Amino acid sequence: MRPFIGIIGPESSGKTTLARYLAARYNGVFVPEFAREYMENLHRPYTIDDVHAITHHQIAHLDALCSDTESATAPVFFDTELIITKVWFEHKYGICPDYLSDALQRYPMTVYLLTYPDLEWIPDPVRENPDIRLELFQRYEAEIQALDIPYYIIRHTAHAEED
Repeated sequence: MRPFIGIIGPESSGKTTLARYLAARYNGVFVPEFAREYMENLHRPYTIDDVHAITHHQIAHLDALCSDTESATAPVFFDTELIITKVWFEHKYGICPDYLSDALQRYPMTVYLLTYPDLEWIPDPVRENPDIRLELFQRYEAEIQALDIPYYIIRHTAHAEED
C-alpha cells in the first residue's frame, strides 16, 4: 500500500511548505489543502454546508488515491487532511458527522507529521484562530493518538545551547 503522510497542525505552522518540500524531495504526490482553495473562492462567510462540501471532496479524493494503481508506490503528502476537518467541525459547530469519523477509519494515514505552532502567526483572509493554536495542536495530537497512528512533532524554532 502506498504511504499516506498527513501533515497537520494549527494555522500558520508551516504545513504547506513542509508538504511541498517532502513531495518534491521524495518524488511523491503533493495534495494541497482543499479547504483553503474552497474558502479563497467563496466570497461570503462560510457555513456548515460548506464544511460538509469540503469534507465530501476530501473523502472522494482519498478514495481516488486509494484506487490509483498506476502510481501506487509514490508517497502522498497531504497538506492537512481529515483530522483537521473533524476538529474544525467540533470547534465551530460542536458536531462530528458519522461519515467523517468513518472516513478517518477507512483511510488511515501511514504516519502524521504534526507541526508545532512555534512559527510567527502570518494573517491572511482565510485564517481565523491566532489565539488558540496551542489548543488546536493539542486536539490534533489527541486525535492522532486515538487513531493509534505513528506521528512526529515538527518544531521549527532552533534552540541555541547555553554556555
